[in-house]
Amino acid sequence: MPDWIAYLLAAFAALAAGAINALAGGGTLITFPTLIALGIPPIAANITSTVSLCPGYFGATLAQLNDIRSQSQRLWLVLPAAISGGVLGGILLLNTNEKVFQSLVPFLILSAALLLAVQAPLRGWLNRRLQAHSAQGIPTVWVVPLILLAAVYGGYFGAGLSVIVLAALALILDDSLTRLNALKQAVAFGVNIATAVFFLFSGKVVWSLALVMAIGALIGGVLGGKLASSINPTTLRWLVVSIGILVAVVYWIK
Repeated sequence: MPDWIAYLLAAFAALAAGAINALAGGGTLITFPTLIALGIPPIAANITSTVSLCPGYFGATLAQLNDIRSQSQRLWLVLPAAISGGVLGGILLLNTNEKVFQSLVPFLILSAALLLAVQAPLRGWLNRRLQAHSAQGIPTVWVVPLILLAAVYGGYFGAGLSVIVLAALALILDDSLTRLNALKQAVAFGVNIATAVFFLFSGKVVWSLALVMAIGALIGGVLGGKLASSINPTTLRWLVVSIGILVAVVYWIK
């Protein structure tokens, strides 16, 4: 395959992932298989995808900055766990044998697709739980170990991280889903940035593709934000879930 076609495919995958992350989540289920199809080894593909999608997380965090600023005390409580967990997940990934990780790939993709599939009912359950104020009385500090575990997963394989983080926050913190969703964006951004910075020195980033994809992800994030009112996130989410399941099945067959 000519290089320019590989760059074009990677850029379009990142653009789609940026838009999908802004609208429904699960963009990694697009970029990761694309990089694998371009011949990038699984661990390098995972790392390159993580680094290249950082601009999209940044844009999503900026979009909800007001709700995040009003929760600065909570943010400073969970951010160290998010950062350290992301780095721990990255260390775990770099110490995983390539063949072992390759054997885990279909399970990781399928688990991410299933997390995305249950996102809507999970949000509904969390919203009902929060409205009932059932989280009152649980010490806020209990959210820290949950975020740490979620961040380790995010550093190892980022797809579905947002769903896990939102569930962890809502299980402990008593607040509106809108404010918790904003805090989730900041936590996911912290995990992604910490992991990406750690990966910068891994020697595993395919920089020629990562730079092109970062631009695509940024454009996709902006487009996704503008299209939010005209595209049904549920339809898009199920499309991504279907792609994820199909990709997992293909890996199992291989």
